Amino acid sequence: MPVPFTVRQLTPQEAEAAVPALARILVDCVEGGASVGFMLPLTLERAEGFWAGVAAGVAAGQRLLLMAEGDSGEALGTVQVVLAQPENQPHRGDISKMLVRRSARGRGVGQALMRAAERAAIAHGKSLLVLDTASDAAERLYAREGWVRVGVVPDFALLPEGPPCDTVFFYKRLAATPAWPGRPA
Repeated sequence: MPVPFTVRQLTPQEAEAAVPALARILVDCVEGGASVGFMLPLTLERAEGFWAGVAAGVAAGQRLLLMAEGDSGEALGTVQVVLAQPENQPHRGDISKMLVRRSARGRGVGQALMRAAERAAIAHGKSLLVLDTASDAAERLYAREGWVRVGVVPDFALLPEGPPCDTVFFYKRLAATPAWPGRPA
């Protein structure tokens, strides 16, 4: 029987308070082999430092942070939408650190996080999202959700234990292309 959960966007204060729970998710995923920018061993202290920086980015309006929680309040997963982009890309956002605790996988948590991230990005004026992944399971999720596979860069990153891994890049259009200054309507 599926475990009920909710997905919500965190306020800056909630993001700061969630740092320990998010750090535990990150450590769990890295220990499970996720190539998400960290090598083993990943300590809780290092993971908390990373999430403290994310919370600061939320407070500065540079990113959105969403979290999936079980009915008892335990953190099951997270995803970010990076809003801060170069001035020639105001319409674009990046999906970052889509993580689901290993014990919560296969329950629709990743799908719910991605759908919520897309809605939040639209609410913040984004019409295009991009992401990259090294995981076959994540690749299947993104394809099911309508993301377009752009291509693979071999040996782009390292797995947490050290060997190189390929990285797959995706994009998804969220809304009609806006009429930018200088662009014909």
